[in-house]
Amino acid sequence: MNMPPGRRADVPVSPEPSASPVPPVAPVAPVASEPSVLLEPSGSPGLPEPSGSPGLPEPSWPAPGALLARGFFARPAQEVAPDLLGCVLSRRAEAGTVAVMITEVEAYAGTADAASHAFRGRTARNAVMFGEPGHAYVYFTYGMHFCVNLVCLPAGTASAVLLRAGRVIEGASLAAARRSAAGQANAPGPEGGADGAGRAGRAGRAIRGNGMSWAEAAAAGQRDLARGPARLCQALGIDRSLDGADVCDPASPLRISGRVADMPAVRSGPRVGVRLAAGIPWRFWVTGEPTVSPYRAHAPRRR
Repeated sequence: MNMPPGRRADVPVSPEPSASPVPPVAPVAPVASEPSVLLEPSGSPGLPEPSGSPGLPEPSWPAPGALLARGFFARPAQEVAPDLLGCVLSRRAEAGTVAVMITEVEAYAGTADAASHAFRGRTARNAVMFGEPGHAYVYFTYGMHFCVNLVCLPAGTASAVLLRAGRVIEGASLAAARRSAAGQANAPGPEGGADGAGRAGRAGRAIRGNGMSWAEAAAAGQRDLARGPARLCQALGIDRSLDGADVCDPASPLRISGRVADMPAVRSGPRVGVRLAAGIPWRFWVTGEPTVSPYRAHAPRRR
């Protein structure tokens, strides 16, 4: 089985102190702010520092590793999830290629996990989750956004990892154009064709109007391009047409490659906004990475 550098197969776990609809995981001590635990301070060189901004020359990054093999995904989602941090999801389209280094993920354990779309069984919407590992499960939510997951374990299991956030390392101008179009339409934007530099420049001027320097505005724009699951899909041009895409196939328009760098410390904590199985610490993120999205606990809707 091919594994990316920095694999943490030997990280110890201990049983959850209370009953849970999912398999036991390491407990998380309650704290006043976002609850989390440090998985491993690897002592590695860490991620490259952010540079560049939409509309400016693309930054220079290490080349992604080899395409991940299907066997990489033939494991429980809670094992695959932290190993996806630092991997690169790339989307090829007529308008160009956008690539995102994954910095935040969440694991869902199918019919054993009350927070999973597959908890109550197979439907037309979640059918891909019950299929072969290494495929993309794309769903539409809140009537305006798409989110992408990568399927794990053998067919029939419905385990998957939600890609929550990442850093754009290729195609920043195209990603910015898509995000700008999505913001104007309140829905995922077109494949591209807009002047990404011009849109980014207007966004930068608006930010600077709030007292930020150009450097601060550029850094904020770069940070937010794929910060959050909906923004990630907007930046990459992902919609339901890519539901079922084989991310292990070199000919696929949506592919996942190995890490561009060894990971620094990784933390885990409860998943964002889930009501059931809310205490399970299956959200994983790169410590200190600015592209990681904010944590929000579930808030009941007001009637």
